[in-house]
Amino acid sequence: MKLLVDNNLPPRLGRGLGAFFDDMHTVVHIRDKFGTGSLKDEEWIELLGREGRWCVLTADRNIAKKRPSRHIFSHAGLIGFFPAPAVAKWPIERQCARVLTLWPKLVSISETVASGFYEISATGDRLRAM
Repeated sequence: MKLLVDNNLPPRLGRGLGAFFDDMHTVVHIRDKFGTGSLKDEEWIELLGREGRWCVLTADRNIAKKRPSRHIFSHAGLIGFFPAPAVAKWPIERQCARVLTLWPKLVSISETVASGFYEISATGDRLRAM
């Protein structure tokens, strides 16, 4: 799986997951991939779409809810994983633990779905389609 961690989540989350999954998956923070965190959503979405098969971990729920971002994201063939608002407020180590707990589900979705929007809830072992 290729996973981009968006700018509204800490770079150390992306770097930590990247180090943990080093030889199995590609996990990178947006600042490390593009050299900046100030790209407009439309720009990085288009760039990832051109590369193909990217997933995005982001707390920016506007991407999943508002036009034109939702349409651009979906059209680019990206899969979004969005921590629930309560999860996004957790300390970084707890957020990381939650992502690791659900990692097999994230990988499964990345291998079976062309694009989509999924919420990472605070409890349970399922990802809810948004």
